[in-house]
Amino acid sequence: MKDFAGKTAIVTGGGTGMGRELVRQLVAEGCNVATCDVSARNMAETVELCQAARPPQGTRITAHVADVSIEAQLQRFRDEFAEQHQTDKLHLLFNNAGIGGGGSMIADRREDWEKTFNVCWGGVYFGVRTFLPMMMKADEAHIINTSSVNGFWASLGPNVSHTAYAAAKFAVKGFTEALITDLRLNAPHIKCSVVMPGHIGTSIAANSRKVLSGNDSDTLSAEELTRTRARFVAAGADSAQLTDEAIQAMATEGARRFLEDAPMSAATAATVILDGVKADRWRILVGDDAHRMDEMVRAEPESAYEPEFFERLTSGVGWRLGR
Repeated sequence: MKDFAGKTAIVTGGGTGMGRELVRQLVAEGCNVATCDVSARNMAETVELCQAARPPQGTRITAHVADVSIEAQLQRFRDEFAEQHQTDKLHLLFNNAGIGGGGSMIADRREDWEKTFNVCWGGVYFGVRTFLPMMMKADEAHIINTSSVNGFWASLGPNVSHTAYAAAKFAVKGFTEALITDLRLNAPHIKCSVVMPGHIGTSIAANSRKVLSGNDSDTLSAEELTRTRARFVAAGADSAQLTDEAIQAMATEGARRFLEDAPMSAATAATVILDGVKADRWRILVGDDAHRMDEMVRAEPESAYEPEFFERLTSGVGWRLGR
């Protein structure tokens, strides 16, 4: 699929980050896009940015509220898309939505673990199940599933638990690789790609907290402050220094650094992804850090979870993982 003009696309998680940039770049090329997110406010900003860029005449963009971890909401999104775009065909499916959280099976809340897993893995599975019949009706189509470097290295380093997100991203990677043969045998006009981003400048840190807590404010709730303080104290921090103001400041600064200090912007990442789709690549690594990690893990799989491996992996670079 060398040209997206006149095609139809679904992008999940289009309110911020890579999802927003995928929507903007697709619309700029004349692709009709329907995007979903849990935040209507963020999606409205995405639509405004697309319209301000004056897309090709007749290009349509619609925004829909949907939690991708809930199949019924994705099905409602599909039906709204079909009605508003007046089509029963879909050419491009970007299963991009994701959150982080629930890192520990032992120390973290089960509901946080399962919500993270269900968004990151369930959103991809339900996305394909929901939209595949529309892709079957198109003359050509492409499924793009966002995994992560944590889909081939299940770690954030030796001192951080990271089980829910990594397990989900491994599932996305394996599912997409298995789809290659499944589609070739049963729907050869549909291609698929797995996207493996390193650290991309997005709002996933702040957005994940909001989804898991149910608190859409940038200010931590009393419950969030209590849980965060307990984690810091368990890690050896002095409780006397952990005032509410200090914890809020650390959370705000952490989210800012993840967004603004990343080695690659969300816009550049979206361009890499779309170029990979046009080149019909089934495996799309995004970022120099992703390429470096892939090479090292492949070369030394038995030592990949040792502290010394992490030290060499991060030597000489400012390193934060995720997207």
